[in-house]
Amino acid sequence: MFKERWKQRFENFEKAFLLFKESIDEYSKRDFSKLEKEGLIQRFEYTFELAWKTVKDYLEYNGIKANSPREAIKEAFANDILQDGQVWIDMLEDRNLMAHTYDEQRANYALDRITTKYAMQINELYNYLKDKV
Repeated sequence: MFKERWKQRFENFEKAFLLFKESIDEYSKRDFSKLEKEGLIQRFEYTFELAWKTVKDYLEYNGIKANSPREAIKEAFANDILQDGQVWIDMLEDRNLMAHTYDEQRANYALDRITTKYAMQINELYNYLKDKV
């Protein structure tokens, strides 16, 4: 049976999200080594990537065009899919910074934002889309 593209994408997003959530849960329980911190940041990066692409596909399924991550975020916010559009824009900008440079100070800053702000927003998106599948 044929599945809509967004549902196929959601399956990949879900796998990534569950691994990301596992890391977030573990991070809240103990201190991470430098390598574990880098792994959590990496999980955030690919979970975010799949999140916005899933949103883009979901929007297209609903007749709304979005060609870039920024457009997908803006349209998703305008259509009540995302609750805090600015946090998602911040995620996009931080993801772009982390993908191109690495230093420990920036990594610690990113970890703080990932664990205190971004994880909650990704979780909300996951729950929203899970109800639509």
